[in-house]
Amino acid sequence: MQNDGFDVIMAGGGAAGLSAGLMLARARRSVLVLDAGAPRNAPAAAVHGLFARDGVPPAELTAVGREEVRRYGGEVRAASVTDARRDGDDIVVTADGDELRARRLLIATGLVDDLPDIPGVREHWGHDVVHCPYCHGWEVRDTAIGVLALGPRAVHQAQLFRQWSDDVVLFTNGFPAPSADESEQLAARDIRVVEGAVTAVESTDGRVTGLRLADGSVVPRATIAIGPAALVRLPFAAGLGLATAEHPSGMGEHLPADPAGRTAVPGVWAAGNVTDPFAQVGAAAASAAFAAAQLNMELVQEDVERAVAERRAG
Repeated sequence: MQNDGFDVIMAGGGAAGLSAGLMLARARRSVLVLDAGAPRNAPAAAVHGLFARDGVPPAELTAVGREEVRRYGGEVRAASVTDARRDGDDIVVTADGDELRARRLLIATGLVDDLPDIPGVREHWGHDVVHCPYCHGWEVRDTAIGVLALGPRAVHQAQLFRQWSDDVVLFTNGFPAPSADESEQLAARDIRVVEGAVTAVESTDGRVTGLRLADGSVVPRATIAIGPAALVRLPFAAGLGLATAEHPSGMGEHLPADPAGRTAVPGVWAAGNVTDPFAQVGAAAASAAFAAAQLNMELVQEDVERAVAERRAG
């Protein structure tokens, strides 16, 4: 079918979507990046661990990325993808009421952190309440850290954050107490264990001061580390016949894709956090650049086959 739309539409305008858009625009493809404007890292003050851009505010990084895509003729729009379907050889994407056609779709919608319904968590999320030591560990180094258990990975998280502080307390929060082996490991690293449900994050003047337990006591802490489940943002999955799955790590959901980024639906690709909840900004952008190169090669092969067929017919 003749396509009068775009070569590729990127659903998602964060690091992954913009990285793919940049690669494909530089490959002289007609590209459209649709940005819903709700990045996962919006609450954070800065992006860390990103080579040559460490400490850059997330909004500044994406603003530069949008201009880079546009520099090479790509288009970036503020819009949310609400539906998508295959129509012959094309993919039809509905974004805020507009129907758009593309030869390929690359999904880079990212994830949402499923924060616990504990007062104070959401208010301090991305600052004094954190989840990734590689993203925030340096900034909270040497503070009194409380690891609030939200699942079976809490012991691992406590051991990891111990690298950044010698004052780490694990709060079981109603989950099973560590096993005998885990208790020995925690004790060897001077990580105290506090049992009982946590009912609130306490704060003063906008800064976290501790965790309140169900018995009313408060354990002083300056930083709270949690490991919330990651949920896929994919309201248009059903229209494409896509299905999310539990990530093997137990961290939440992801959209399965092969190492190149191909999903189970022909013509639909994925990259970034939507496929890998562990990916920081640099890794998400890198995976999208790789997927874009593989996707472009698929289009090249399609163009060659069409040209050969036309030449023979002529």
